[in-house]
Amino acid sequence: MTALRTEWRAGSDVGAVRRLNEDSWHADGQVGLWAVADGMGGLSAGDRASRTIAGALAGVGRRGDLETLLDDATRAILAANGAIHSESLAAGARMGSTIVALAIVGRRFGVLWAGDSRAYLLRAGRLHRLTRDHSQVQEMIDRGLIAPEAAAGHPMGHVLSRAVGVEPSVEVASVIDTAADGDVFLLCSDGLHGVLTDDEIAAVLDRAQPDVPATLIRHCLARGAPDNVTIVTVALDETTALIFQPADAVI
Repeated sequence: MTALRTEWRAGSDVGAVRRLNEDSWHADGQVGLWAVADGMGGLSAGDRASRTIAGALAGVGRRGDLETLLDDATRAILAANGAIHSESLAAGARMGSTIVALAIVGRRFGVLWAGDSRAYLLRAGRLHRLTRDHSQVQEMIDRGLIAPEAAAGHPMGHVLSRAVGVEPSVEVASVIDTAADGDVFLLCSDGLHGVLTDDEIAAVLDRAQPDVPATLIRHCLARGAPDNVTIVTVALDETTALIFQPADAVI
């Protein structure tokens, strides 16, 4: 079975309201690891938190199979959690960050996350959300207190139930599955999914725009972009094995 080639793009924008972009992203096609982190804490605290996570993931290398890569990425996130939490205690100010990360090895992929930054998969024209928000609104939906349709614009929409650096330890959620030729993954901060619907996101991905992150960011800006917007896309296709004949071969 042939390997899957990855092609990634990324984009980030401060938006139309915020003064500082507190989002960070990481991409390493050689290792097979991509991530988006959305910092929180105000001023430069959120920026430092998200950059701490991105920096920790930048130190992750490829040592083996998918499970090994996911374990290494998880350890990097946990190390960042400790560093962020210690800094927030020393500064006397609360700071933290969401994280969503995608790992691909061969024809398998895994997603890690904490918070409400999301991972999506577009397959055969259908958009699938791979992550479940760690937020107060999602917990209310799970408990049947509000309908899923009421989540958009809910006043508690930005209240997280889990994030990196807020507590001494954090639980990182994960999913593992099989990748396929033609898959397109999208990682994003809530500056995207808080403005555009899943159907609107899918429509842009399905058109195979030359620069999907830039196109989605333009749509967010046109809607007022109340938050930072950060997007990483990873498209997969099968590599073609070329067999070359020797120069003096008789055909």
